[in-house]
Amino acid sequence: MALVNMKEMLIQARREKRAVGAFNIANYETAAAVLKAAEAEKSPVIIQLYMRLFNSNKAYDLAGMLIRLAHRSSQPVALHLDHGDNVGQVKDALAWGYTSVMYDGSRLPFDENVRITHFCVEYAKTFGASVEGEIGHVAQGDETALTDVGEACEFARQTGVDALAVSIGTAHGYYKSTPKLDIERCREIAENLPETPLVLHGGSGTPLEDVRKTIQAGIAKINIATEFMDTYLKATRKELNELDGKFIPIDKFYDPIIDECAAHAARLIRFFAGK
Repeated sequence: MALVNMKEMLIQARREKRAVGAFNIANYETAAAVLKAAEAEKSPVIIQLYMRLFNSNKAYDLAGMLIRLAHRSSQPVALHLDHGDNVGQVKDALAWGYTSVMYDGSRLPFDENVRITHFCVEYAKTFGASVEGEIGHVAQGDETALTDVGEACEFARQTGVDALAVSIGTAHGYYKSTPKLDIERCREIAENLPETPLVLHGGSGTPLEDVRKTIQAGIAKINIATEFMDTYLKATRKELNELDGKFIPIDKFYDPIIDECAAHAARLIRFFAGK
């Protein structure tokens, strides 16, 4: 399957009341695990890189590898810039071969968020790429601002985004207490934007029964970063402990770690698909 943007996969997912998993990766092993999971579940998938990696050579160097991996996959694969915070990152991602970008202007005044996001949408069209925007603010060490329904509709209309991240009570990272999701707010936004797939940020650790409700309420993309990276770290620690100082070739060392991460991703992909 050729490398794709995420627009069509998300539109189809929303129509079928399921969601596509979007997993943040940082190296070959995490990327290989996500694609192994997608193959096992026969499901489209989104591979994301956090914007921090676009401030160094990491996202550029990983791009070539990711493109080759995606072209070998039998499933649709989108490569996505997650939480881009400036136009330069958006332009770089598209120039390097990423097929989808997020511009996150959620901390900006509404009009400024609209202006820059709209520019990114128009710019991405020349690459055949999709664009995700955010209205409201999903917290990461700061305060959450829930999405206003009217603002969400106006933002989508003025920007033409292909997917819209909304804030309904989730947060990035692991929770200190169980989150309280505003499912009715999500449903109202979705009903007013029937052609715009909605995105749930802060999927890690969110109770799965609540995740299911968000999918039924219009969420078509679910971001998973913290818990997937944590699975990688714990699997690595387990293998190191079992090795107990003995030598093993690095490629063989990583094989069971990839398998563990792939199994974790597959369970989530399966759940998001309603299986």
